[in-house]
Amino acid sequence: MKAIWNGAVIAESSDIAVVEGNHYFPLSSLNREFVSFSNHKTTCAWKGQASYYSLMVDGEMNTDAAWYYANPKMGAEEVTDRVAFWKGVKIEA
Repeated sequence: MKAIWNGAVIAESSDIAVVEGNHYFPLSSLNREFVSFSNHKTTCAWKGQASYYSLMVDGEMNTDAAWYYANPKMGAEEVTDRVAFWKGVKIEA
């Protein structure tokens, strides 16, 4: 599977976890060339606190387009060390 935004492959892996319809890629599969840290955080009632990454491709920024759970709650271990995408990032086989 590939996560693609603005023509760039942001992540690629065959090891995908699908949780609540979101494809979670291993953090190690991220193409760090296109990823920057964000201070944005949200909270999921059952997974815990999500942290975000922004994407920068060809001078275009997609703010907070990827999220991950640094310390997921018990019961959400499936998302440990994984990242998911939204905001126009396409997931393709």
